Amino acid sequence: MATHDKENILNMTEGNTTKLLLVFALPMLIGNVFQQLYNLVDSIVVGQLVGADALAAIGATGSISFLFIALCNGIASGGGIVTSQYFGSGDTHLVKSCIVNTAYIMVVFPLVVGAAAYFLVDPILVLLETPEGIMADALTYIRVMCVGLIFVALYNYIASMLRALGDSKTPLYFLIFACVLNTVLDVIFVKYLHMSVFGAGVATLISQFVSGVLCIAYAIRKNSYFKFQKEDLRPNREVIWETIRIGVPLSLQFSMIAISCLALQRVVNTFGEIAVAAFTATSRIEQVIHQPYTTLGTAIATYSGQNFGAKKNDRVLMGYRKGMLLMVIFSLMMLPVMQFFGATIISWFVNDPEVIAMGAKALQISSPFYAVLGVIYVVRGVLNGVGDAFFALLNGIVEVIGRFTVPIALTMIPMIGVWGIWWSVGVVWFISALTAWIRYLKYKRKVLI
Repeated sequence: MATHDKENILNMTEGNTTKLLLVFALPMLIGNVFQQLYNLVDSIVVGQLVGADALAAIGATGSISFLFIALCNGIASGGGIVTSQYFGSGDTHLVKSCIVNTAYIMVVFPLVVGAAAYFLVDPILVLLETPEGIMADALTYIRVMCVGLIFVALYNYIASMLRALGDSKTPLYFLIFACVLNTVLDVIFVKYLHMSVFGAGVATLISQFVSGVLCIAYAIRKNSYFKFQKEDLRPNREVIWETIRIGVPLSLQFSMIAISCLALQRVVNTFGEIAVAAFTATSRIEQVIHQPYTTLGTAIATYSGQNFGAKKNDRVLMGYRKGMLLMVIFSLMMLPVMQFFGATIISWFVNDPEVIAMGAKALQISSPFYAVLGVIYVVRGVLNGVGDAFFALLNGIVEVIGRFTVPIALTMIPMIGVWGIWWSVGVVWFISALTAWIRYLKYKRKVLI
């Protein structure tokens, strides 16, 4: 296992695959969980101190926020994949060039998306049939997030670049600090300054900005790949194009998933505030559950990217096999937790007995599908790592179609009703996983073998 201890750089083209994935993934998992705590803390503080309607207001904007953040994150992820491939091939100049040129894109893109989003969120909330009682708070919260989109993109960009080099530790350190800061600011803004959902949004943005700036400053000081010469700073059309070629389909995939979540949110909204609050709570919990899968998928993408760049396709295939094994183990561990302790977990967010009861049953419905969700992330990780950009777009289309059709169909069945919301989540995961697996088998035969 080749490492650069002072820089936390991990070369994944040699050494034990399982150990490499775990060494890389564990710090990133902790970081991803802490990042989800941004949303969890907002939800818990607002739900407990302001009330269920305020919690529902934040929840009603979750898919919209994800849509605009996803557009930016796709570019950052694309840059990270290209960087990992150049790193695997041993080309230091192109690694530095990719870090710089991705930064150029990431300065402009979030500003454009954030400005457009600020004016689009009002009609989007109306289109989603957001309940009138939570409309004002929902609009306030989402517009704060639009203004600060550049801050969110800042951290995700630098984290993506560092992870491409095998450094999953540095982003973690500053993210933990930012999460603590976010918690403190949430309490100050919401409890003591009575700023409600506006304060929760501002606390999140300040924390993201601080973590991004500190992480960049540390990388420039400590990581040799961030010590640029004049020629590294020149725009490189080839690198920019490669980043866009991979990043744009990822952005479209992420945004299509977000759009599909918006379609589901519209169905949820028709069942009233109790269902919206329960769906918000279960969504926040499942965002945390997603993190081990997301982490594993990112680890596999970096691992696959480095080995694909080094032309070691046998190791790419080994990464797929080991990733599936790790995914199954985690899925089996989480199933009894959600089946037997769902009500306790939901009660962390809200005190309303109806919301707690609905949320607990919802977790019992969706948790058996966690293994299917894991398949999606493992396969996407391999395919993204080897640069199969087209699949990202295809898989996003599949998920959009599923989210638009399955929830409506299931909730219209009298014996299912509102529970069709959560049954549809599992069904769509299954459809998306099947599509991803078929694509992997074809790509494996065509390219990797």
